[in-house]
Amino acid sequence: MFKNRKLLIATKHHKEQVIAPIFEKGLGVHCFVPDNYDSDIFGTFSGEVERKNTAVATVRAKCLAAMEEFDCDLAIASEGSFGSHPSIFFAQADDEFLIFIDKKNDLEIIARELSLNTNFYGENIPNKAALQDFADKIQFPAHAIILRSKPDDLTTIEKGITTKSELEDTFQQLMNQYGSVYAETDMRALYNPTRMDVIKVAAQKLLETIKAECPSCKTPGFSVTDSKQGLPCSWCSAPTRSTLSFIYSCKKCSFSSEKMYPHQKTTEEPGFCDFCNP
Repeated sequence: MFKNRKLLIATKHHKEQVIAPIFEKGLGVHCFVPDNYDSDIFGTFSGEVERKNTAVATVRAKCLAAMEEFDCDLAIASEGSFGSHPSIFFAQADDEFLIFIDKKNDLEIIARELSLNTNFYGENIPNKAALQDFADKIQFPAHAIILRSKPDDLTTIEKGITTKSELEDTFQQLMNQYGSVYAETDMRALYNPTRMDVIKVAAQKLLETIKAECPSCKTPGFSVTDSKQGLPCSWCSAPTRSTLSFIYSCKKCSFSSEKMYPHQKTTEEPGFCDFCNP
C-alpha cells in the first residue's frame, strides 16, 4: 500500500531528522520536505501567531494544507503543546500529536505521545546570575533560549539564542531598553533536542499503529478507540475505576474487538478501590 510512494513531511523545523528514518525503513516510502512550507501560519509557541483550534484540528489542517500546496497524496505532520500535565500535579508535559494522511486510500491515522520529558520553562530574569541559572536548567546551549521583555510582550522577541555571548548581549539590551527580561525555552524542534526525542517516540508509535491491520478487512490503523473501567480490586473484587479493557476499532469496516487487561494486570491495588479506600 505504501512501498516506494513519496511521503511529504510537513515541517519547517527539521522534524524529518527523526521522522524520515522511521518511515522509510518501516513503510518503504521516500520522504521529502517541501521548500518554503510555512507551518507557523497555524500557530507559534512564542505567541506571534495564536493557534485557533485544538491540537488535533491544527495538525490535520497543517497536513492537508501541505498536501494541497505541494500536490502530494501521502503526508505526515506533527503538532506539540506544552504546559501542566493533565493528571500529575506540578509537572510539565510535552503533548505531541502526529497525523498520517493517505488520500489515495482514504486513511487518516493519529498517534499521541504525552511525555514528562520536557524542559519547558519560563522565568523573569533580574540579573545575569539568574540568567545563567536558567540556562543551566534548560540545558543551554544544546537547547536554545528566547528572550523578551515580558511573558506576553510581542514587541521584541529574540528567538533561537544558542551562544553565551548572544544570550548575555541580548539580555543586557532588553534590560537597558525595557527594565525587565523574561526568558523561556525555545520549544521549536530544531532548537530543542529533548522535544525532538519525544517526536521520535510519537513517530514510532504512529508507525506501529499504521502497521496494525484490521483482522476483518486488513485496513491499516486498527487502534484503540475506547476503554472500559472496572478492573477488580485484589481484596474485595469490587470494580475499580482502573482500566479493564481496550476497545480496538477499524475506521473502514467498523469491525471492533476488546482486549482484556491491557496493562498486564488482572486486579488492582486496594488503594485504588473506592470500597477498601473510600
